[in-house]
Amino acid sequence: MPDSNPPSSPPRVAFIGFGEAGTAFARAGRWNGPNGPWARGWDVLAERRAAMAECGVEAASDAARALADADIVLSLVTADAALAAARDYAPLLREGATWCDMNSVAPETKRAAAAAIEAAGGRYVDVAVMAPVEPRALAVPLLLAGAHARAAQVLLGALGFSDTRAVGEDVGRASAIKMIRSVMVKGLEALSGECAAAAEAAGVFDEVMASLDASERGAPWAARVAYNRERMASHGLRRAAEMEQSAKTLLGLGVEPVMTRGTVQLQREAAKISKNEKKGAA
Repeated sequence: MPDSNPPSSPPRVAFIGFGEAGTAFARAGRWNGPNGPWARGWDVLAERRAAMAECGVEAASDAARALADADIVLSLVTADAALAAARDYAPLLREGATWCDMNSVAPETKRAAAAAIEAAGGRYVDVAVMAPVEPRALAVPLLLAGAHARAAQVLLGALGFSDTRAVGEDVGRASAIKMIRSVMVKGLEALSGECAAAAEAAGVFDEVMASLDASERGAPWAARVAYNRERMASHGLRRAAEMEQSAKTLLGLGVEPVMTRGTVQLQREAAKISKNEKKGAA
């Protein structure tokens, strides 16, 4: 069973990657011990290493130095570098060090990273950062998954992170929650942008916004999703045809209907699936 006892002394933390998130965490944490910084960091960009000193983080001469005696590692690289970072730096970890993969990547990517860290003797934790790091910093909500999630909660708590929650022992579960949530959150952003661009191009922005306000139901999201799925299953073919005309309208206004074309496809597919299920049940 993973150790969940509080550490006897503040954990030694290492940053791999020091962008916006690392900067926000370090500034809020003031991770300097009485005998000098007990937070070290490494970033492939020299300018980011130079920024560490302002935040109370010792800029290591290389990744090996940053990781040499770290109890907990915060991996905060770009998404496309998350797996490579785990594979490249796993051999540099001390035995039993906790690798908190805070990068926004797919569950499959996190499982591959976990394999590399665990094979080298480290403890991998899938961490999903569930809100912008500014202005919350150490109060940003974090979801943790993996066999060492609860032990990592203790370490993160000792560093000052105040809103952490373990969501399961399967690596990828925290990431799945975030990635699937992002389908809605980021999709709504894209869809609202597409809608607004068309409304502005047609000169009807205020009228469209007022109409959306008037039609807002405010029901819980689970109920709204269930309602939307039922409508798509029952009326998807008709709605797809209507949305094809919406796409044509947007094209006429000079707006590329990226999201709307996707809506056409999903509405049509939902109707076909529903029709096939009804045939199978007959």
